[in-house]
Amino acid sequence: GKAKRVTFDRKELRQLLDVYSRRVASGEWKDYAIDMRRGAAMFSIFRHTFDLPAFTVAKRANGSNCDYLVFSGREQIKRAQTMGEVLSVFAQPLRLISRR
Repeated sequence: GKAKRVTFDRKELRQLLDVYSRRVASGEWKDYAIDMRRGAAMFSIFRHTFDLPAFTVAKRANGSNCDYLVFSGREQIKRAQTMGEVLSVFAQPLRLISRR
């Protein structure tokens, strides 16, 4: 079958930018990028410009529904059925998962 086009709707974007702007205000985050791919939409969060994303929030087609995922680097740290639920991972201070 043909992969359906997945985008963030207005409400989801508002939720994302709400969390993002709070972290920018606290000096933690600096930049973001939105990427629409076949079957997925991604909101990447950067701590420094020209850096790799610190976190990525993805909305992914899953049959007729969508899954919401949060990645820290390549590691999936949260999965949920709604944007609000997946963004709860940012309610508490998050440390980047560091690989030493």
